[in-house]
Amino acid sequence: MRNILKVIILIGILASCDSKRVFEDYKTIDPSGWNKDSLARFDVAITDTVHANNIYIDVRNNGNYPNSNLWLFTQVQAPNGKLLTDTVEYILADKAGKWRGSGIGDLFDNQFLYRKNVRFEHPGVYHFSVQQGMRAKNLKGIHDIGLRVEKQNDN
Repeated sequence: MRNILKVIILIGILASCDSKRVFEDYKTIDPSGWNKDSLARFDVAITDTVHANNIYIDVRNNGNYPNSNLWLFTQVQAPNGKLLTDTVEYILADKAGKWRGSGIGDLFDNQFLYRKNVRFEHPGVYHFSVQQGMRAKNLKGIHDIGLRVEKQNDN
């Protein structure tokens, strides 16, 4: 009985550690490469239209990724049909070729701010899509693409 209670308490502590998270998910990219026509799609259910949020794009790349940067085409479709399209560039390695972010072995993890201080206008499901924009038919070296929405700290 004590062990069950300890496990329940541990799960509760771990779950409360990330109280700002509204949504977080990763899509694994095909190991043969990220096709220029492939979209990573995320469906985010939003109920809070009052508080501000920050939106992040997470990138996990292998050490064999051939570039220091990554261009992405993004789209966000709101529940009312309104569409926001964007092109963003993220820097994955410094000028000396050292990978940024945290890494274990040959995999490097970066979290990039995509949008800050976002107040969602309508409750419902927002459809996010991310597409590589590197002009490569099959971009090699990207392992995962993720999306995180988190509550912004109130100041």
